[in-house]
Amino acid sequence: MPLPAQLVEDPINSLIQRCPDMRTLRQIHAHFLKSPLSSSLYALSKILAFSALSAAGDIAYARRLFAQIPNPNVFSWNSMIRGCSLVSEPSKEPIFLYKQMLRSGFAYPNSFTLAFVLKGCSIISAFFEGIQVHCHAFKYGLDSSPFVQTGLLNFYAKCEEIASARSVFAEIPDKNLVVWSVIIGGCARVGLVNEALELFREMQEFGVAPDEITMVSVISACAKAGALDLGRWLHAFIDRKGIQLDLKLSTALIDMYAKCGMIEKARELFDKMEVRDTMAWSSMIVGLAIHGHVKDALELFKAMLDSQVKPNHVTFIGVLSACAHSGLVKDGRRYWSTMKKLGIEPLMEHYGCMIDLLCRAGLLDEAYSFINDMPIVPNSVIWRTLLVGCKNNRSFNEVENAAEQLLQLEPLNAENYVLLSNLYASRCQWEKVSYMRKKMKDHGVRVIPGCSSTEIDGFVHEFTVADDTHPEIEKIREVLRDIAERVRRAGHEPWTSAVLHDVVEEEKESALCEHSERLAIAYGLLKTKAPVAIRVVKNLRVCGDCHEVTKVISRVYGREIIVRDRVRFHRFVNGTCSCNDFW
Repeated sequence: MPLPAQLVEDPINSLIQRCPDMRTLRQIHAHFLKSPLSSSLYALSKILAFSALSAAGDIAYARRLFAQIPNPNVFSWNSMIRGCSLVSEPSKEPIFLYKQMLRSGFAYPNSFTLAFVLKGCSIISAFFEGIQVHCHAFKYGLDSSPFVQTGLLNFYAKCEEIASARSVFAEIPDKNLVVWSVIIGGCARVGLVNEALELFREMQEFGVAPDEITMVSVISACAKAGALDLGRWLHAFIDRKGIQLDLKLSTALIDMYAKCGMIEKARELFDKMEVRDTMAWSSMIVGLAIHGHVKDALELFKAMLDSQVKPNHVTFIGVLSACAHSGLVKDGRRYWSTMKKLGIEPLMEHYGCMIDLLCRAGLLDEAYSFINDMPIVPNSVIWRTLLVGCKNNRSFNEVENAAEQLLQLEPLNAENYVLLSNLYASRCQWEKVSYMRKKMKDHGVRVIPGCSSTEIDGFVHEFTVADDTHPEIEKIREVLRDIAERVRRAGHEPWTSAVLHDVVEEEKESALCEHSERLAIAYGLLKTKAPVAIRVVKNLRVCGDCHEVTKVISRVYGREIIVRDRVRFHRFVNGTCSCNDFW
């Protein structure tokens, strides 16, 4: 006769709840194996759950135990699926377990099962499998479960399928804080800043109060877009609503101010922090580096070490890029050695920083040798960095080999063809320029246009090269004509060699005049007055001609212009740039 359920469950619950570690759990497990309860599926599932899900657990032990359970119940399957999604090195194991569960025929998924599988899919961006799970939600009648809906929303947001995420979001009747936070964070990650902020406003209209997690997502969106005014408003909102400035939120604000061009405000917040973790130190160091405050970045790194805070991969990206921005080759080599001594294995990004440093210093042969000695296969960014160095130094023997490697890795990336065309054009190798254009045409490759944005009155305005879609484009073009005339009178000669089209010089000059950053700057001049700084974010490097023209604009219009390109910040004041023409 089986024992009453309560006699089995109560002692197990009591023991498991008080279990401090795996050593104790093994003793509990051994005790039950020798008792009349040894065949209790409930007991085994509780032991399994501790092994798989507890911070003191052991997933390997859970796997062995699970393999010994003849017909696991849904609780056991859920514990294993969830536990395998929490491991430090994510894999498809949660998905494989879910498939095994369906094939077993002894247990059917519930809403928790699907939510845990969807989390596993989102962690590794397993889009195809996640869509299948979505279909299963309908099949098993679980599509209206709040757990499943939140899981689907998180899955689509993490896979950057925002349209699908919005569709799921729209179907949720009672939208709680976690749902709102997921969709806002998803929009922020893919750069849909205006959408993220609009959702944040909707959230407040629905009477849902944001927490620290929501604010981190919204502030990160502002950081990505360089939307300083909105970021400031959100900072004031945090103070007004009494939202706790925890480590993550404080670090997000530091990152936002740094990426929006207010490095002094970022440093002020950093200095006020009572407790700083590795990410806070790293964010500040990276911020100083991209602003060209190299001395401050390296001094802060020393202070970090003195504070006994261990640096990580991000920290050294900031340190090495700071060295690259100022050509500090000796220091860069020293920090490279320090990183390896601390047991931090260099990632591709660190190799990229060192290649950039050597190329900027004109040490192209050493840079090429450094690439050949890499223990990991160089990616396209490494070869592009090398070729940019070749272009800037106008001499190098290994251009063709680097070009071949780059095009083999990314034969459909338009940026590679443009870079190589520019390089050949700078050397007047017009046959090779034509060959690059032919290869682009043969592969059906289209050039990705430069995109620049500027924030005006709380809204982020985006421009692409020769953009005519903006509602105020005619007024913008009037400002562009005024800019062109003033720049010409100031003595600037356009760098038309950067324009590869086979057209006359006048048309080349016109093409340069409508680069995306010039449209954004023109709009800033149209809509704001001094002393308000014009802030622009660009998705590519600023071209040489636009850099020179912006210096002239800052002088003849008496305006401060701050441009964040893909590499660093440029602060233009009275005809000079903070990068000292070294970028």
